[in-house]
Amino acid sequence: MPVQPVPPAPEAETGLYEIRKKIYPRAVSGWFANWSWSMVFLTQILFYGLPWLAWNDRQAVLFDIAARKFYIFGIVFWPQDVIYLTLLLIIAALSLFLFTAMAGRLWCGYACPQTVYTQIFLWVERRIEGDRNARIVLDRQPMSAVKLGKKTAKHGIWIAISLWTGITFVGYFTPFRPLLAAIPGNLGGWETFWVLFYGLATYGNAGYLREQVCKYMCPYARFQSVMFDRDTLVITYDTSRGEPRGARSRKADYKAAGLGDCVDCSICVQVCPTGIDIRKGLQYECIGCAACIDGCNQVMDKMGYPHGLIRYTTENALAGGYDKATMWKRVFRARTLVYMGMLATIVAAVAVSLYLRDELKVDVIRDRASLARETVPGVIENVYRLQIMNTGESPRRFSISADGVPGIKVVGVEQPIAMTGASTLTVPVRLQAPVEAGKPGANRIEFIIEAAGDANLVRREKSTFLFPR
Repeated sequence: MPVQPVPPAPEAETGLYEIRKKIYPRAVSGWFANWSWSMVFLTQILFYGLPWLAWNDRQAVLFDIAARKFYIFGIVFWPQDVIYLTLLLIIAALSLFLFTAMAGRLWCGYACPQTVYTQIFLWVERRIEGDRNARIVLDRQPMSAVKLGKKTAKHGIWIAISLWTGITFVGYFTPFRPLLAAIPGNLGGWETFWVLFYGLATYGNAGYLREQVCKYMCPYARFQSVMFDRDTLVITYDTSRGEPRGARSRKADYKAAGLGDCVDCSICVQVCPTGIDIRKGLQYECIGCAACIDGCNQVMDKMGYPHGLIRYTTENALAGGYDKATMWKRVFRARTLVYMGMLATIVAAVAVSLYLRDELKVDVIRDRASLARETVPGVIENVYRLQIMNTGESPRRFSISADGVPGIKVVGVEQPIAMTGASTLTVPVRLQAPVEAGKPGANRIEFIIEAAGDANLVRREKSTFLFPR
């Protein structure tokens, strides 16, 4: 009898991407939750409130790109002040390095806009649909009038928050009050685009993507590990205290049964906004929000166990059994002290620079069409253009003079020159000097621009005066 061939086993299909499982974070209360909500209120009061503030009859904070002026309270920044933007980015980077080296992803857990708006949207969702179990049940139910009403109300509030967020964002670049007045039908094309774009981004990121942004779109999650070391404070599950885990009654002698403090309730997983199990160790998905600490502490209170099964600690402190004083001493190690020193130095330098910042800027440009000419016998004339910037917000009057060549004088300019606050003015200037006052070729001179009534506000700008050879 011939042997029948064995048919090949069907090939198993393996997906390249894991199908997302929706996370239903459970509400939690506690010290870290209160701190998190404090940061939500602080950041949103600043974000939504600053465009309403007025300063010197204008918006207090306005990045007027069209006019190339950035107004921040009493300071006006111009394109020539790009160095301050560079320093601001350096300060932000050093702050990130410092906070991460000391205590991990503090920015992500408490102040990142993605975290803040996700928390706001989750609060709305809980108010309308209920806490974790109620939301799970509602999503599994077939569509009904009750479900449709709750979903409609939730998304309506989400859309309202998103649109107002987009309007506020655009209000930092377009005067806010005229922007609001134009919304019914006179809003410009670019303003409309950015309101809708930023609103859609807020709605999509905080309402739908949520932890996906932190896990897959944010680069910080990928390179955070190189900024940690064994003395960085991170959220950690104390394995030596918690294992072996297991369920038990509150009055049971769990130590006699060989169990640790962990009752295996999974509250730490249920409250996590990214859905990880911190008991498996530190993972790149952890955003450092400390919700698991509050959740675990609540369970420890119910069981009568001490807090700290999940806590902020360091790898060295956990392995070496350090007390808090020793742990904190190692947190403030050479690395973090260097970051602090660099950050303090740069911040101090920026503060001093802003305090001593001159409200008068001048650029001198020679007229290339007419380098030097003899206007009347024995008198040489050079032509320049002076771009004067009154960077302050007070109107001023300026006088122009020159020095460096005997007998040199400014002609053809009506002085003093009046300028409004935060304005620029291009002034054609003619300088005349006796032909015998300098050597043939280029002679170094200085323009002196001085504010009337303020002898301390003066600029001296170098240039050259040409005599024919």
